[in-house]
Amino acid sequence: MTKGTAIIVGVGPGLGLAIARTFAQAGHPVALLARDAFRLAEHVTALADTGVTVRAFTTDAADGTALRGSIAAAIDELGAPDVLVYNAALMRQDSPTDGDDEGWTAAFAVDVLGAKIAAETVIPSLRDGKGSILFTGGGFALYPTPDFASMSAGKAALRAYVQTLHAAQTGTEVRVGQVMIAGSIGGPGGFDPAGLAESYLELHEQQDDSEWELLRS
Repeated sequence: MTKGTAIIVGVGPGLGLAIARTFAQAGHPVALLARDAFRLAEHVTALADTGVTVRAFTTDAADGTALRGSIAAAIDELGAPDVLVYNAALMRQDSPTDGDDEGWTAAFAVDVLGAKIAAETVIPSLRDGKGSILFTGGGFALYPTPDFASMSAGKAALRAYVQTLHAAQTGTEVRVGQVMIAGSIGGPGGFDPAGLAESYLELHEQQDDSEWELLRS
């Protein structure tokens, strides 16, 4: 059976690339979205051995207009999507009272608003009106820290958004979920990117949407 496109927003050399490889190996054409055009080209080359079509689209998840345009371009080129994975986040060390309004605005633009924009752009274009909208959650949502205050707040807000989107899509054929990663990716304790990436495919391929969150801790 021909499979629809997997759109991955936020593709770096770790988890994002691993997610892209996992969906490519499952037979999905893959659209890679990120800011760094040079790295994206390297990722396309790295995925050539999967035998599926992989294309890169340079975009900034903090720029809503650019993000919508890149997603639309990916759909035009690769076809209707089966799945969106929103893996973008702005990792910055800060505090609850750092006075950096612009930094917090930039963080929420990526961590929360970008997720909402990506989801609402993809859902109307899902192949045959069904598919999966998946997000990368973080342990800071459950265990916030003052050393990464904006990311703690952002991941908590993202988790709430995913819950509301899941509830809004109940009764449809759109699955909504997130992989909650409570640990350092690439570090000890089972946070290998390739292993984590399988969790996204697991959520996508589940027979119902009763399980909206997979906790990896």
